[in-house]
Amino acid sequence: MALSTLTAALGHSFADRALLQTALTHRSFGVPNNERLEFIGDGLLNCVIAIALFRRYPDLAEGELSRMRANLVRQDTLHQLAVSLNLGGSLRLGEGELKSGGNQRPSILADAVEALIGAVFLDGGFEAAQSVIARLYLPLFDEMRSGPVTKDAKTSLQEWLQGRKKPLPRYHVIEASGAAHEQRFEVACEIENPALRTTGQGSSRRLAEQAAADRALKALKA
Repeated sequence: MALSTLTAALGHSFADRALLQTALTHRSFGVPNNERLEFIGDGLLNCVIAIALFRRYPDLAEGELSRMRANLVRQDTLHQLAVSLNLGGSLRLGEGELKSGGNQRPSILADAVEALIGAVFLDGGFEAAQSVIARLYLPLFDEMRSGPVTKDAKTSLQEWLQGRKKPLPRYHVIEASGAAHEQRFEVACEIENPALRTTGQGSSRRLAEQAAADRALKALKA
């Protein structure tokens, strides 16, 4: 994808094109790469999303706002944003990473979105980064406005156990299989009291943990 198409989708024209190139460069390609920009972008994203939620939902408690923010900045959401930007075609990857499908890997794409946000900040300042984040997230904010704030399964399970003064669950990977860009994970969720073990599968460890937690919660409530 042409970089002009990407910058148009972001709504930001880079004065320093080197920052854009660095944001799109994975460590497998060499140095400089996007890891430091990702660090900046991660912090900015959390800050800007927190401010936006605070302003949009004046009646929500801190816990609800925190859950909403967690949903908006998690890897799955960033991956969706990267796909909507067709970001995979613009990434610079090492030959081995490219052959293994790295330009489709959710973690690499999510990291690149954060790196882009960091690059926009260094190029144009906080307001520029805030504007890009608002542009990317507007459809997601609209979706949240139309529906209730929901808790993920891991959070719900933890709160269920804490409310009954029970030990928290433990998660561990049973198996990870498949090529790098299409891996499948199987994760176990183990609860000490009451004794319970469930498993879940997913395309990422986080999704597999959520599936296992959902099964555990349903079993406990049955």
